[in-house]
Amino acid sequence: MTPARQDGPETAFALKRDALIDQLTAFGEIRDARVLDAMRRVPRHAFVRAEHLDEAYANHPLPIGEGQTISQPLVVAIMTEALALSPGDRVLEIGTGSGYQAAVLAELGVEVYSVEILPALATWARSNLMRAGHGGVQVLTADGYDGWREHAPYDAIIVTAAPDHIPSPLVRQLRLGGRLVIPVGPPGFYQTLWLLEQRADGLQSTNLGPVAFVPFTGQGAKPRGGE
Repeated sequence: MTPARQDGPETAFALKRDALIDQLTAFGEIRDARVLDAMRRVPRHAFVRAEHLDEAYANHPLPIGEGQTISQPLVVAIMTEALALSPGDRVLEIGTGSGYQAAVLAELGVEVYSVEILPALATWARSNLMRAGHGGVQVLTADGYDGWREHAPYDAIIVTAAPDHIPSPLVRQLRLGGRLVIPVGPPGFYQTLWLLEQRADGLQSTNLGPVAFVPFTGQGAKPRGGE
């Protein structure tokens, strides 16, 4: 007699993850299948707080403590796709949070350097990334406004909190031909998501639409006149 199959929590999470990716696919906004495949491989439930496990695969942001959130999966996909990454690219992330976005990037075969200003979140993110098999992601506890000069220039930079202006140190650390994806706007419900491409004749900007992100902290929280 064949024993009855026992589906554990990981199987249930995998089914929910598949359902989420199927939902994102159905929206039709993401054309790069590699991005959705990467998200299908990353266990988002490993990057949320225990009290929100039941919502780990809902298509909305979740609080992760310290006044911060893990981004909505659709927004993660949009921002990741906009970076137009190739394997081996060097990527800087500003705002590690729980580490989920960094894990998605790492699944695409790129080098990931991530900066988190809040020590408790940086420590938690390192632990989450290690357990998820992405211990190669380097996490620095620092003010992300200044980027991470040691590993510059970068092929791509992604920012997961909203300053009210483009931090000039990040632009300087972007390689010629590189891409910066960043939400910009005052604290409040909506900001604008921008794609900036470093060209020989300057930055080319593309408006990717309205988004809602937590505000930048540290130096990036100062108005432009306070730089």
